[in-house]
Amino acid sequence: MSLKLYTTADYDKYTKIRVGETKFGEELSPIQQIEDLASHHAKFVVLGVPENIGIRANHGNSSAHKAWESFLASFLNIQVNAHNNAHDVLLLGEIITQDYMQQAENMKMPEDADQMGKLVEQIDDDLSKIIKLIIDADKIPILIGGGHNNAFGMIKGTHLALEKPINVINIDAHTDFRRLENRHSGNGFSYAKSKAYLDKYFVFGLHKNYTSDAVFKEFDESKSLKYELYEDLEHLTTLDKTVRFKSALNFVQQNFGLELDCDAIQDFPSSAQSPSGFSMPEVRTFIKIARKSKCQYLHICEAAPHETIQVGKAISYFVSDFIRAY
Repeated sequence: MSLKLYTTADYDKYTKIRVGETKFGEELSPIQQIEDLASHHAKFVVLGVPENIGIRANHGNSSAHKAWESFLASFLNIQVNAHNNAHDVLLLGEIITQDYMQQAENMKMPEDADQMGKLVEQIDDDLSKIIKLIIDADKIPILIGGGHNNAFGMIKGTHLALEKPINVINIDAHTDFRRLENRHSGNGFSYAKSKAYLDKYFVFGLHKNYTSDAVFKEFDESKSLKYELYEDLEHLTTLDKTVRFKSALNFVQQNFGLELDCDAIQDFPSSAQSPSGFSMPEVRTFIKIARKSKCQYLHICEAAPHETIQVGKAISYFVSDFIRAY
């Protein structure tokens, strides 16, 4: 299995010890082997997939493979207190992507589209197997990417564990429902739909400027594909946006996954950074509401750190909010 299980030594690399304080990195307990997953006390399992191949295969340039390390530097230094319980979390480790990244290093688009797509498919396979194991162990996976191509592995793994198609709500400026060509970050959901892993799909905060006419028509003609335009939300108060988000949750209902593409956040360092989008407080509110609706997983992707500390802190806020809502 292409998984690096973390040890206390891995936690220690990022944890900054300070007298009189206790950090998450000091309290988290790893597992020795994947077979110990079900017996671990944590409800949430955090996993990283440090890659940018799917984004590059979608004609993008990204430092998204750095988001995982940025997250670790912040998350492991969260204070343990009455509001933060490290007992609820297992920081499992990361998908081993070094070989895939090396193979893709000198590949270029569009001439190497097929080869890059095959590498993405291998990551899909690795990820889906691990996600299935996590859900089989009655735990909730939290994935930090990487590109949005990894939504396919999340959906497939959840589908395999639950033995039925799942629903997804995606906070995103884009649908990532492009045509079924080589696998990349722009077609994870269309592939999942074509394989019958995905049933209902709602895109919350879709931007008019970056959605093709063909995709709009496909969504408008479908009963299982829905969206809420960002342009119809931007003038609303946070409270009103929350009401609209709850309405979207009613569409996907139970057995759904929560996807957060950091492109949806205004001025957030991401693979398709935008000057227009949701605020950090708004996104944090959406995450807490979704968790209370009992979603099956959280996937945070497309963060592309330019300023390492701020990106890591932001993702840590999202993850800690999700866990606290439990």
